[in-house]
Amino acid sequence: MQCGFAAYGGASARARLEMWTANVLFRSTFWPRLKRTVPAQLRPDPDAAGSASAGLCKAPLRIVSVDPELKFAGGEAQVLGLARELRAAGHQVTLACDPRGVLWQRASAVGIACHSLAIRNAVDFRAGLKLRTYLKRRTCDVVHFHTARAHALAPFARGIGCAAVVTRRMDYAPNRWFAPWLYNRAVDRVIAISGAVSRALVASGVKPERITIIPSAVDCDRFVPPRSKERERARRALAIAADETAVGAIGALETRKGHRYLLEAIAQARAAGTRLRCFIAGEGSQRAALTGAISSQGLSRFAKLLGAVDDPRPLLTALDIFVMPSLKEGMGVALLEAMACGLAAVGSDTGGIVDLIEHEKTGLVVPGADAQPLARALMRLSADAELRRRLGAAARERAVNEFTFARTAARTLELYRSCREYAR
Repeated sequence: MQCGFAAYGGASARARLEMWTANVLFRSTFWPRLKRTVPAQLRPDPDAAGSASAGLCKAPLRIVSVDPELKFAGGEAQVLGLARELRAAGHQVTLACDPRGVLWQRASAVGIACHSLAIRNAVDFRAGLKLRTYLKRRTCDVVHFHTARAHALAPFARGIGCAAVVTRRMDYAPNRWFAPWLYNRAVDRVIAISGAVSRALVASGVKPERITIIPSAVDCDRFVPPRSKERERARRALAIAADETAVGAIGALETRKGHRYLLEAIAQARAAGTRLRCFIAGEGSQRAALTGAISSQGLSRFAKLLGAVDDPRPLLTALDIFVMPSLKEGMGVALLEAMACGLAAVGSDTGGIVDLIEHEKTGLVVPGADAQPLARALMRLSADAELRRRLGAAARERAVNEFTFARTAARTLELYRSCREYAR
């Protein structure tokens, strides 16, 4: 076994140290236990429908979901929604998360059990041993890792009788040094939330037969088309005039989200005479750059950065059009929420966005990183209220039929059960 630093010649000193340490831990402690994988024929039917309550006909499972992130983004919304659905179906669900994080607060508020687990980095042995001790004491059936930092602890869950599953939400390739090990050996199965995510995993050396696509979900009882009075109040709060078309986006203010192209499109559409107002919710490293773009393009009165919002529903209620101009996107929880609210949507032709928007049926798809076609789509929708209504109604119907938490939980349960016997 070559385990010196030279084995990782192209990496930085810190990266080589982390890889060497993880390699030693893996080969000396966990490799003998990683001999069995789940046969491809036991994959759950990706078209399986129905409610998670179907799981009640079998023994309830003891599930631990691991998500140590402090902020609450789309991934954490999925973790919490899945936990609630599984608990409602009679399964025992615990979230292993950081008590300083928003997920802990929100899960505790709705009665989901939480176990304290703070993870400092990808080689946090203390956190790994703490998780292993807890899993052994709880004698859980399934441990489900939901983030990259959580997934790094997967080897600590091996050899104690529980199945291990990881969800991947990003549509860019994971670290090629670790991906084949972490996805092919350290867990029993991998959930990709879209075809784009699955392809990115395969490009990094993950075996296709180990991947199951289970899309993200939306609470269609919480995200609903607004009543007229609710809409009037929401628009009044944002000072949107009756003859203005409100366009909005929700997402981290990062380059990959493509907000600069949305602002350019708004400027082009307004220059052509279309009365658009733009609202962008979120925080991130690009806030200053976007603020500068708003000023330089003369949009100070017509575009506003709202910052992070705890509840996106008031903004969605006020909008006429939702935009997801991402350059990379695993799927887009915010887009799902907008669809459930019955909003006409425009999305770029990238990642999992194309898995959600059927062009000209449930929304409009435009080329990414190009403001001009986005501006044309916004002008078209602004001028045609009936088109907005038709696309929004179809989007709502698709969300209800295909992207509920009940459907996602049912698929996830099937995957849990197919893995469980092979983890022992």
